[in-house]
Amino acid sequence: MLTRDYYFDLPSDLIAQEPSERRGEDRLLLLDRATGHFEDHMMSDFPSLLHSDSVIVVNSSKVRKARVYGKADTGGTVEFLFLSPNADWSWKCMVKKAKKQREGKHYQFLDRYGNFVAEGVIRSVNPDGTRDVVFSSLIDESFFEKCGHVPLPPYIKREDSFSDESRYQTVYARTPGSVAAPTAGLHFTKELMERVRALGIPIYEVTLHVGAGTFLPVRTERVEDHHMHTEHYEISPETAEALNKAKKEGKRIVAVGTTSVRTLESASDGNGVLSKLYGDTDIFIKPGYSFQFVDDLLTNFHTPESTLLMLVSALAGREAIFSAYSHAIEERYRFFSYGDAMFIRG
Repeated sequence: MLTRDYYFDLPSDLIAQEPSERRGEDRLLLLDRATGHFEDHMMSDFPSLLHSDSVIVVNSSKVRKARVYGKADTGGTVEFLFLSPNADWSWKCMVKKAKKQREGKHYQFLDRYGNFVAEGVIRSVNPDGTRDVVFSSLIDESFFEKCGHVPLPPYIKREDSFSDESRYQTVYARTPGSVAAPTAGLHFTKELMERVRALGIPIYEVTLHVGAGTFLPVRTERVEDHHMHTEHYEISPETAEALNKAKKEGKRIVAVGTTSVRTLESASDGNGVLSKLYGDTDIFIKPGYSFQFVDDLLTNFHTPESTLLMLVSALAGREAIFSAYSHAIEERYRFFSYGDAMFIRG
């Protein structure tokens, strides 16, 4: 399977730079994965498009203000993206202008008022180019609130603003840990969720902390040669029990976002039962994959040659996905994190 088979041309003006004026006022493309037929809708139509026996699963991970600027000894400013803590409380970070940021270099981290908060030292350079950074004090969520910025993806060509603190976060976000939003969930308002529940359709939460590798293109010529990034997930025993019961009863499992898909498929034992309730997953869902738990998917439009585009192609078929994407481009749907949505339904 060749990576170039998942390339498509996208006009740059269709890459959403801002969210819709009001949350939930986005377009929604319905794709029937059995027939390949698609229809134009609005996100407000979503409850009426669900099968009556649907069960919805969302990812409640919260985006951390993980983009932080450090001041080098030379006086220059260096951008750090805090990925995850190590066991010894150091942090794994991506660093801009990485070649210059070598072992032993010191940085001061200041709050928005210029007050000193912590000092960091690069302890080691990892094979993947990330840095392990040791700090003079414990790095907790208060550090990110004082010093951090919303980590907007690189295809949004602007600095983060105050409104991004709420709009680049789902209304049901609970557990900090993601460096990117589970973007399909950004379309939900509390009112829309109540409309879904009023139909007798339950909504359950799982957690997968979205990593920096989620949106990266596949850089190998052959898809099979791509090394998948790892992300941590958790499902509560109560949620697993409810979802296993729903699956056994033949109800349709509707995942909101590819991160929910990766969580449910990673947790499945291969027989349609969620049994592995936490861990680190590097699951690569691509065409040829047999879905164990997920039936339907609400998702955004994805970048060319990305693992996410391959995931939706595995669910609906490459031809159907590319036909739907061609229609979306022609009809000027908005793409990527702040863009419009697609509902892949069986």
